[in-house]
Formats: sequence, structure tokens, C-alpha cells
Amino acid sequence: MKEATGELSTTVIAVVAIAAVLTIFTTLLLPYLKNSISAKMYCSSAVCESCASTEKFCKCTYKKNESSQEKTITCNNPNFKG
Repeated sequence: MKEATGELSTTVIAVVAIAAVLTIFTTLLLPYLKNSISAKMYCSSAVCESCASTEKFCKCTYKKNESSQEKTITCNNPNFKG
């Protein structure tokens, strides 16, 4: 009986640890990854305002298609000289 209890405790600890890791991933890392991927996809077609060559990042706007709203994203400054 003690062996079964020990295995159950180990299983519970493993399930709680996996749940904790998934919670951290979905709350902290997933939004960052989504923003990073969308920025990389849309920066090539975005329209950037005039950025100084000393700024590493620029505020840019893009539209997915003609009927969608403009969205603002942060892109790498192609004129950055650092």
C-alpha cells in the first residue's frame, strides 16, 4: 500500500509541475512570441514614420488588407547605425 501511495504522490507532483510550466508559458511567453512573430511578418510591408538613425526601433503601421484597420507595430530601424 505504501508503494501505491508513493507513486500517486509522484504522479500528483508531476501533474502540478506540468500545469505550472504550462501556466507560465501561456501567460508570460505566448503573448511575447505572438507579437514577435507578427512583427517579423508585417514589418516588411509596414509603413514606418521617419526614424532617426540613432533609434534602434521605429513605430510603423500596416494593414492586413484594404478593408482592415491600421495597426501599429514596432519594427527594427533599417537606418540604425549603432
